[in-house]
Amino acid sequence: MSWSVLIVDDEPMTRNLLRMILSYAGYTVSEAEDGYDALDKIAQQMPDLVLLDLMMPQLDGIDVCKRVRQNETTAHLPIIMLTADTRSDSRDASMLAGADRFLMKPISRKDLLAEIQDLMADKVAGNQ
Repeated sequence: MSWSVLIVDDEPMTRNLLRMILSYAGYTVSEAEDGYDALDKIAQQMPDLVLLDLMMPQLDGIDVCKRVRQNETTAHLPIIMLTADTRSDSRDASMLAGADRFLMKPISRKDLLAEIQDLMADKVAGNQ
């Protein structure tokens, strides 16, 4: 089965790198350049998983995550927060907002794919 992943990051180089990693691994990838774009794309075509950058201008990852969780249609959408923010309260804020996982950039290809596979296995098993 090919899962669809929405990459949300305001840095084009980061989106490109993640797209290459995920596409090569067999995922169907779409991209959003900011939080508002992400919410539009989620509404238009619900992905199976969202890789969400924490720090973005205007609408950050925390706010996007909260809005996704507040919407009955998207409340169970798996979200992995991916950030270079090293503050310890970022993890807590992300998890309180409803993120399923919190990963630090840079992350290895192997670790990223393992986290996605693990989260999607939980979704299929109904553990989410």
